[in-house]
Amino acid sequence: MAEGTARSQRARKAPSRAWPWLRWTTIAVLLAVLVLDLTFPPPLPQADEGVAGVVTAADGTPLRAFADSEGVWRYPATPGTVSPLYVQALLGYEDRWFEYHPGINPPALVRAAGQWLRSGGIVSGGSTLTMQVARILEGHPTRSATGKLRQMARALQLEARLSKPQILQLYLERAPFGGTIEGVEAASWAYLGKPAARLSHAEAALLAVLPQAPSRLRPDRNPEAARAARDKVLERMQALGVWTPEEVDDARIEPVVARSLQVPVHAALLAQRLRQAAPAQARIATTIDADLQRALEERVSAYFATLPPRTSAALLVVDNTDMQARAYIGSVVFGDRERLGHVDMVRAWRSPGSTLKPFLYGMALDDGLIHSESLLVDAPQDFGGYRPGNFGEAFNGPVGAASALRLSLNVPAVDLLDRIGAARFAARLDHAGIALRFPRGARPNLALILGGTGVRLEDLVGAFAAFQREGVAAQVRYTAQQPLVERRLLSPGAAWIVRDILQSSPRPGQGNVAFDTGSRPPVAWKTGTSYGFRDAWAVGGTRRYTVGVWVGRPDGTPLPGQYGALTALPLLLETVDSLPRLPGDADAVPRPSSVDAVEVCWPLGRASADTPASLCQRRLQAWRLEGVVPPTFPERDARLWNAGRERFQVDATTGLRVSAECTRPHPVETRELARWPALLSPWLPAEVRNAARLPPLARDCVDDGRGTAETLRIEGIVDRATLAQPPGASRGLRLRVRALGTSMPVQWLLDGRAIARTEGARGFEHDYALAGRGEHVLTALADSGAWAQVRFRVADMDGGARPVVQGTAIASP
Repeated sequence: MAEGTARSQRARKAPSRAWPWLRWTTIAVLLAVLVLDLTFPPPLPQADEGVAGVVTAADGTPLRAFADSEGVWRYPATPGTVSPLYVQALLGYEDRWFEYHPGINPPALVRAAGQWLRSGGIVSGGSTLTMQVARILEGHPTRSATGKLRQMARALQLEARLSKPQILQLYLERAPFGGTIEGVEAASWAYLGKPAARLSHAEAALLAVLPQAPSRLRPDRNPEAARAARDKVLERMQALGVWTPEEVDDARIEPVVARSLQVPVHAALLAQRLRQAAPAQARIATTIDADLQRALEERVSAYFATLPPRTSAALLVVDNTDMQARAYIGSVVFGDRERLGHVDMVRAWRSPGSTLKPFLYGMALDDGLIHSESLLVDAPQDFGGYRPGNFGEAFNGPVGAASALRLSLNVPAVDLLDRIGAARFAARLDHAGIALRFPRGARPNLALILGGTGVRLEDLVGAFAAFQREGVAAQVRYTAQQPLVERRLLSPGAAWIVRDILQSSPRPGQGNVAFDTGSRPPVAWKTGTSYGFRDAWAVGGTRRYTVGVWVGRPDGTPLPGQYGALTALPLLLETVDSLPRLPGDADAVPRPSSVDAVEVCWPLGRASADTPASLCQRRLQAWRLEGVVPPTFPERDARLWNAGRERFQVDATTGLRVSAECTRPHPVETRELARWPALLSPWLPAEVRNAARLPPLARDCVDDGRGTAETLRIEGIVDRATLAQPPGASRGLRLRVRALGTSMPVQWLLDGRAIARTEGARGFEHDYALAGRGEHVLTALADSGAWAQVRFRVADMDGGARPVVQGTAIASP
């Protein structure tokens, strides 16, 4: 009895004596593990290491992927961004107890060890998903016992440091899928061409098993092996009751169809631009419409395939509602060495040609200088030594502001800029977001309105959107996080009038019919061509979108024969017609209350209601802003007759003009007439010129100087002459002509096109055979406004054959 009691007491004392030993042993083990963990931490990815990244479209579609510092393609992924079917297949097949174990699964390890002992080799690994993540991060082989123990230790470390979703995310982003593809998102796009969020049951099963043997099971190389492995996963999911038999049966029917590994390259230059701005950001979501981007890339590539070598192009599509870019093409073919496909022409500085003219006309409307049908002078003019000509070298004479803008006439635009001020115009554009680049040390001058500066396509598009946004320009946005930066460029009324003018321009091949409003949206567009055919532009907008197109050579060399209306405009219109539409996109933009219609009269430019009928020689319907109807501009040169109402007195009996000093009394009555700008005289019909001419002065009256003007005469060719080349002559119809009656510079026009400029009575020689067979008009127009014309006819040269026109030759006197 006593002995039993002693044994019982010793038994009770044994645990109490062992407890301190166990406690301190446990503490020592934990400290050792902590020291080992701190000394040999798991190789978790560092935020500052070279990371793989992807730039996506607005819907998450990858546009361009960027490899990490080791050349691996990897897209960001989280348990919430991939299909739940994939997560089910992954955990059901690889690690059912993932949510519960501490990194290792002892029963699975015991089972794997028993199989190893019985067979003498590894039958099943017994690895948990955490252990697989450890192996991926370590990069060491784990088939040996030592390697497996190291993997287990790393798995415990990962579980201690990270949450379960974080560990799962590491697997989703870094599991091997063959080649340089890592992660389920990259694999889904590379093999299946779709995001991992939209996987079917069969696709989820395929991608769940693929990392077990990525080379052997690659579906693009071994579809049968991939199918067998996939079906094994499907069987497991059915056996576990995760998926129904019906779902599994449907999944078995689905074939294994995979494309070769393809890395997406769309909006490549935009992606590169954003990646450079945020190199550590793994995923950059843009505002690009993926389907539209792909379609326009194919269209641009096909459209410019036949253009001369080294030609590139850029295209930008922006949604006017939020200024987010929907398509961005910086070059015809990204990476094409001959076309310099690595140069992003969306943000390259290029000469804008005539694309700035709409802003100039809008500013002139806001300043009260013009209405939509103000009389402008398209004739040779001198602006302090600067003498611009038109693109086609011809002049149109009297022209309304709307027509001058639609026809992109240069002289009226320079005239407007001279009155507004080049520096002020440039400052207004800069404030609205169009930065202008001038040569070092140069200042804004009159040439800038004809392309004598540099702009970027994205700035031009952002400003051009103002015509659809009530005069408010804005910076183009490429990500939703970019703030909307807006600046007022024009008043709502001026923007509406300019938009209406540009929108009334007919499409090429459509004659004089304005845009139809049925199948296609109305487009307000403007083209431009820089000096020497180096840049061809087309910028246009609808109520919903603004589109900009540039065509040229990135190295700045000329592209002869290619200009905006021929090369860039067709692509712009095709692009606009292909854009998605919403109800109301084709509706007319409401006219602001500040704009109303008014009938005006030429040549005075005033409202017809305020103009006597006798002074209204031509009536036109115009848009006016804030009720202002400015008169026709006065002429700069004081020596020229000024356009305007001119009152004078005449003898009531004879109709001759009388002055303040006459030798005999006259029965006087007062009359008035409306004079046209003197430089327009050669383009006016005879009856119009006569109606604006002062009556002759009575002989007994002293000259008042009001009717004095130079009288010009052309010498060297007779009016109504017929010109024919002498038999056997080889020099063509070369005649020397000169203008008599002025000492001022003289501009010579052949059928309205400038061919020469002389001083005073100096002559010049020209081959008139180059004008071609038929009737022609030669005009001499002095800077004083004096002018003369002769008409002549060129006869057949070789038995009725018409001479071949090869160009225009100008010979010095």
